[in-house]
Formats: sequence, C-alpha cells, structure tokens
Amino acid sequence: MWRTYKNIFNGVVFLGFLVSSCNKLVQVPEPISSVTTSEIFSNQGNAISAITGIYSQMSYGRNNTIYSNSVTTQVGGLSSDEIELYSANGPLYQFQSNLLLSNNAYVINYLWSPIYFSIYQSNAAIEGLKASTSLSSTIKTELDGEARFIRAYCYFYLINLFGDVPLVTSTDWTLHQGITRTPASQIYTQIEEDLLLAQSELPGDYSLTGGQKIWANSWAATSMLARVYLYEGKWNSADSASSAVISSGMFTLTKTLDSVFLPNSTEAILQLQVINNPPYATQEGNFFIPPSNTSSPRFYISSNLLASFEMGDARRFHWLDSSKVSGVYYYYPYKYKIRQGTKGAIGEAYMLLRFAEQYLIRAEARAQENNNLSGAISDLNIIRNRVSLGNLSNNLSQAQVLLAVEQERRIELFAEWGHRWLDLKRWGNAAQVLTANKGFTVTSSSLLFPIPLSELQTDPELTQNEGY
Repeated sequence: MWRTYKNIFNGVVFLGFLVSSCNKLVQVPEPISSVTTSEIFSNQGNAISAITGIYSQMSYGRNNTIYSNSVTTQVGGLSSDEIELYSANGPLYQFQSNLLLSNNAYVINYLWSPIYFSIYQSNAAIEGLKASTSLSSTIKTELDGEARFIRAYCYFYLINLFGDVPLVTSTDWTLHQGITRTPASQIYTQIEEDLLLAQSELPGDYSLTGGQKIWANSWAATSMLARVYLYEGKWNSADSASSAVISSGMFTLTKTLDSVFLPNSTEAILQLQVINNPPYATQEGNFFIPPSNTSSPRFYISSNLLASFEMGDARRFHWLDSSKVSGVYYYYPYKYKIRQGTKGAIGEAYMLLRFAEQYLIRAEARAQENNNLSGAISDLNIIRNRVSLGNLSNNLSQAQVLLAVEQERRIELFAEWGHRWLDLKRWGNAAQVLTANKGFTVTSSSLLFPIPLSELQTDPELTQNEGY
C-alpha cells in the first residue's frame, strides 16, 4: 500500500500521466495533467476536467484493460463457474484453477494498483474541492459527490476481491507508511457514508454531462447503496433503496436485449464512455468475440452455465454466440457485440450499473425478509417476462424463492463485473458449488485474492490472506 501510494504521489500532480493523449470523452474540458491540486481546483473548467480524468482512467487505464473495463469480469468469471480459457495457461489460468500466486500480474497491475490509483484521485479531488475558495458551492458539491461515488465504488470491489484492505482517505502517502488492513465491515461503513453523501450532493438527472449517462447521479448512488445494503444483509434498507430507483421513473427495462448495452439505453444507470482509440469498442467485446465464427474464442462459457439456461430463454439467443473449432462449438459472452468498431462512431458503452439488477436486489431482499414473498416473485417475473419466460408459481416457499433469485442472478448478470463470483461468496456456498461444478476441490482459502507480494515486502504491517 505504501509502495502504491508513494508511486502515485511522485511528481506532486493530481492526474500525472493521465491519458494526456486521449481524445475528449464528454462535452466538458479534457483531462488535465502536470499541474498541482490547487491549480486544478482554482476554476470550474479545470475542476470538471479533473473528474473527467478519473472517469477517463477508469475507461482507458494505464494498461488499457484494468479492473473497471473488463478485468473484473474476466477474473470473476474464471474464478467462479461462468467462463473458461481456451488456452489453459498464463496468469489468467490461475484464476480458473483457483490457485493464485501472490505475484500474479493481473492482481498487481490490473486490480490492486489501478483501484488504489482511482481512490487516490478521488481523495485528491475531495481535498482539492474542500480547500478551493474560487469555485461556486454548487459545483463544489456536485463534483465532491462524483469523487465520493467513485471512491465508494472502488472500495466495494477491493473488499469483495481481497477482504480486509487498508482504508485510505487522504493523499498524504507519508501517513500510510506501515498501514495495516482495515476490517471490511469498517470499510462498508465508509462506503455507506460516501454514497449517502453522494446521493444528497448529486443531481437526479444527467445534466452534468449533457444527458449522457457517463457520470454518476443521485440514482447511481442510490443503486449502489442498494447493492451495498444487500451485501451487508440489511434487507429493509436494500428493499427501500432499490424501490426508490424502481419507482423513480428514470429507467425502464429495454424491450430488446440487443439494445441493453447501447449508449444511454433506457436500462443504463451508469456507463463508461468508450475511448475513441483502437479497438473503438468495449474491452469485453474485443476480448470475448473471436475474429471469426471459426476462430477459437479466448474465453468461452462453461458447460454448466450453458446448461443452466431455461428452454426458450431469450438471453440464451441474444447474449451468447458461438464459434465452431475442429467440429466443436464454443459459446462465448455476446452482451457486447462489437469486437472492433469505427473511429468516431463508437457503438456501445461499458455498463457499470443497470436497472435489471435493482429488481433482483429487491427480490432477494424481500425474500430474505420472509414477509413479502409475493413481492419477490413479482420482481422475478418482471425479469423473466422480459426474456420470454413464464411466471413463477405464487406458492413458492422462501427457500424456493431464494433459489429462483440465485438462478435469475446467474443468468441475467453472467459475464458482468464478477457478479457470480461475489454472489457465491456472500451466500456462503462458493466452495461447495464450485467444487461440484468445476470438477476439482475449491477451498475456502482460495475465495479471496492475495495481497500483492510487492506490497507485503514494502509494508511489514500488512498481512497476507490465508492460503498464500
């Protein structure tokens, strides 16, 4: 942690090397670089550029593919029972075999370091906005909400991938030498505080980005709160937050599955805009879709997941495709349909939060409350009817409704942000389910990723996760 933060801090700049050569993402000033924090927050244009820079980093990253633009989906899908590698080798195969090494390049370069980099940027924005005497109170409030949302979003994935991690809320790296790991429960408290403040500070529309859904608004904060409450087992709060999003009138399920992941789709709550650089497409589309229908895909859907689709489920036909290699069909995720796009005409946006998840959150919360099973079934039927599946029976028990929730979450959210991996872990049945579905023993000690060896070597106060 000390090593990561010290490297980020070097140069005394906020955005440092940040995408200085990237094309403009939104209709606001471009990200700025090589200036001090006080200069950044001395005027509105620069301050907006700073937030644009954080989202740019999440979309493009130092290595193009990072936690926020495909890696979480890849490693979560491989670690669970969703996807497999066509070529079973390299650092990614360690996730599929659930035998990670503490020097795994993906853990270090695409997860741990980039997430903390986004947190550092958010911390710098929060501090700079607070210290600024020249910005209007309105813009300071709104940009503070953006930074707090991003910080909360980052910490959510850190603790669910690594468990207890250092909680850092300032930019002074000298304060973090010898920092220890903070209990995940305490970090959840910080996440809630950030999201609640963001909820109150952000507008309820997308006016900050001219109607594009590429910056968080108050409904994005509420949606993320609903997920956080669900993970914490705060069923009433999860029900309340998701109900607020559902009844807001801001979002609707798309009528056609092929349009879910289009820019500004009616189902999108928050998306990342794709950079106007090669491959002019989402990284998931570029990685998952093979060059031709006879080329081997880099990743393919597990036979267990493929068999889990019900007969007639439209998601099976719209969100999967296949290639035939040596007489064998390999099915791969096809939610994003552009492998290589066209410069200046980006056709898809990368989804961070979408409306369908809110129905699934509310359904699970209601089922867990055990006093609104009919409401839970109704929410599940909304998701099922959209994909041409019939209604569930109204006479299901609580256990049966929860199994139906698990099924719908598995099929609706497959190959998205590692939902399946995180779900199995929070439900407490990951080792059992994965051992049965993968054909080898998955132990409880492999359910958290390792703290990078480089961090342990520079900070003796950090401890490693069990099993590494």
